[in-house]
Amino acid sequence: MQVIVNISLKEGVLDPQGLAIARSLNDLGFQEVDGIRVGKRIVLEVDETDEARLHQRVAKMCETLLSNTVIEDYNIDIPDGQ
Repeated sequence: MQVIVNISLKEGVLDPQGLAIARSLNDLGFQEVDGIRVGKRIVLEVDETDEARLHQRVAKMCETLLSNTVIEDYNIDIPDGQ
């Protein structure tokens, strides 16, 4: 099954990459951009048919390797129709 994991910095964590992009966009004439937060999107193909177990295993992957839970939040999305 396909699983999409979205990882983003927690509120209050400085995002220097987002600040640099926002500054560059403003310099390029896009003054309407007020702020940007940069994250990661990871698409996994996992050999698991039980959705509850799939969610549990992917959460373990996130906690173990895919995200730094001290400064990042993650969201697991299992698209419908699989």
